[in-house]
Amino acid sequence: MEQPQKKNKKRNPWVWRIIALFWILLLLGVGTVFGIIYGTSIGMLGPLPDVKDLENPEINVASEIYSSDGKLIDKFESEKRIPIKYDDIPEHLIQALYAREDIRYNDHSGIDGESVLRAIYSLGKDGGGSTITQQLSKQLFTKKTASSKLERVKQKLKEWVVSVQLEQRYTKEEIVTMYLNKFDFVYRANGIQAAARTYFQKDVQDLTVSESAVFVAMLRNPNMFNPHSHPEAAKKERNVVLSQMMKYNFLSATEYDELKDEPIETNFLMLKTSVKEAYSAYFKYAMQRELQQYFEDYEEEFGIKYDLYRDGLKIYTSIDSRMQRMGEEAIKKHLVGLQKQFFNSQKGRKLAPFYNISQSQAQDIFETGMKRSYKYQELKAKGLSDEEILEEFNKPRESVQYFTWDGIERKENVSWMDSIKYHKHIIQAGLLSMDPKDGTIKAWVGGIDWDFFKYDHVKQAKRQVGSTFKPFVYATAIHQMNYTPCHKISNDRFKAGNWQPQNAGRAYGGYLSLRQGLAQSVNMISARLISESGPKAVIQLAKDLGVESEIPENLTIALGSADLTLYEMVGAYSTFANQGIYIKPEYILSVEDKNGKIIKDFEPLTREVLSEDVAYTMVDLMEGVIEIGTGKGIRNYGITAEVAGKTGTTNEGSDSWFIGLTPNLVTGVWVGNEDRAAHFPGWQSQGAKMALPIWAYYMKDVYDQGSKLGVKQSDKFEKPPGIDERWDCSSLQGFYNFGNIGSMEDNKPKVQQQVRQKTINEMLSSDSDTIDFSQ
Repeated sequence: MEQPQKKNKKRNPWVWRIIALFWILLLLGVGTVFGIIYGTSIGMLGPLPDVKDLENPEINVASEIYSSDGKLIDKFESEKRIPIKYDDIPEHLIQALYAREDIRYNDHSGIDGESVLRAIYSLGKDGGGSTITQQLSKQLFTKKTASSKLERVKQKLKEWVVSVQLEQRYTKEEIVTMYLNKFDFVYRANGIQAAARTYFQKDVQDLTVSESAVFVAMLRNPNMFNPHSHPEAAKKERNVVLSQMMKYNFLSATEYDELKDEPIETNFLMLKTSVKEAYSAYFKYAMQRELQQYFEDYEEEFGIKYDLYRDGLKIYTSIDSRMQRMGEEAIKKHLVGLQKQFFNSQKGRKLAPFYNISQSQAQDIFETGMKRSYKYQELKAKGLSDEEILEEFNKPRESVQYFTWDGIERKENVSWMDSIKYHKHIIQAGLLSMDPKDGTIKAWVGGIDWDFFKYDHVKQAKRQVGSTFKPFVYATAIHQMNYTPCHKISNDRFKAGNWQPQNAGRAYGGYLSLRQGLAQSVNMISARLISESGPKAVIQLAKDLGVESEIPENLTIALGSADLTLYEMVGAYSTFANQGIYIKPEYILSVEDKNGKIIKDFEPLTREVLSEDVAYTMVDLMEGVIEIGTGKGIRNYGITAEVAGKTGTTNEGSDSWFIGLTPNLVTGVWVGNEDRAAHFPGWQSQGAKMALPIWAYYMKDVYDQGSKLGVKQSDKFEKPPGIDERWDCSSLQGFYNFGNIGSMEDNKPKVQQQVRQKTINEMLSSDSDTIDFSQ
């Protein structure tokens, strides 16, 4: 009997295909992940930092800035912090950090797979997957969260790669120490030691458990959970940290119950920086831009790269620390009272502090201010729309910082938009002082407070110059048409096409000499002079005098319609005090590398623009401004020295100027609000009232220290021999009588040679000038 044959079970091909597909996809997925990580590690998603550079004191050496009187006035350093060692950190601070941020810290190698999977499964509701090492990686190299999702993914991959590299190179203790030393606890508290001193006035090793928990809470958001500005929110988050410590047996239930009810008692005091204590930060950051451009050119030419923040350079400047302090104090002395007057003038006004604009235009200004703020950038990075951000800016806050001349004031239940509106009321100022003989800048005050107003009013801001432009018009006429101070010009009404300027506060008719016209800042005289020479010739002279900004080619520039910088104006005026030789204002004398090699030296740009006679004629005319004109108020400040100068005020008093010349120092001052629509009502902000007093306070202090600073009240302008005879004032018109004066080249002083011979070591040892364009 035949045995029945066993039936062969047929294999289901689809099952095997699915299994094969599963393994293929799994291997492909794993391979893709490893491929992406490998690609990231070799820079396919952008360059990665070299972790060898971390905390290497030989690599990160700050560059030092020295004043001409031998003072170390500041440094270019990547961060201001007080580093500590791991042994200085109390154990309970480490426990709080582990409990809140990374309880498996000692069990992973930079990336915690379990935490990542948990974060993915819960979509972030149960916390993120970042380890302490990843947070350090972000602090060190990526800093801000990327705005788009794709960029965020790329950023996270880079953080993973760098985290693994950090774990390979450093111990766990070193990584924790770097993280706490690196974290920015705001209010200039960079690092845990600076934070302990700022918020509690103690060293980190003396922190209590509660205080340590406060700082760990701040790691989530140092602004939102700040014990100084948001104490209630800080307490709630501190208690979250304490509960985590109890969860992981770092605290008993009894200890937790006692600590969670403790109030947070801060002893807040911001750490001072060298710049804020005595010097202006504005010239430092102008210097930063200039030197970085110089180093780019240097690298292209010589193949050597320099870094301001790492290479330990020594930068010697012409800034005199004493005169710098005098400039800052002069601004504060005048603006404190002026600011009070301005606030009083704006009380009850719906459009405050603006004039002659609509409510919608005012709102546009406020919203523009919002978009320039770091808060806006922070919210934008989180993906909020402009409408949502505007809503956030209008919400009341627990505490908002306000600038005052007495120090930072904190106001409660005000919005960020309220803060913007307040700061639009603040009067700004700039001051630049230089030696006209060699072009070296002695004082550079670009604003009133770098922390609040990071905008330089010396070289960055271009403002309408008003009547301070008129000397360029007069100099062109004198240079081209041989006019002298006694030359007469009609004061009758003037019209050219549709332009019909008006005198401000002065009658029409008769004739005025150039000396009278400039002293009283008579608009008809300036209008007629530019009509004779043409605007093109005036613009060319201004360019020769160092003005690089664009000047419109029309007659209105005679009354100051151009927007120029204080830096340009002071440099141009210095030419008059320097016998017609323009020297570009400079403040960097030399830059040395860490080995003492000079990589940048003082090489001033000089050129002859005017003859000695024309230059001195302009000095004589501007001395008239001080003796009989709009600048005569200087004598009320105890200044008896020879001074030439010019006041300037623009439409509605938006910009107020005074530039004063002495034989050894030319100083310009600008005063105004950030926005041109903000100003005193009417004509209360003439240059003689807003800007001139600052100049006078500054120069009085300089003269009081004259023997030490080389600037004395007895200094005299150098008068060209025989110029009185060449000023032929015997006729009504008073034309120049050159006689046998010789060529301009024959009389050119050897300034370039003198400047080069002056070694670095030696340098180290009622107003009618307002205008109206509306007519």
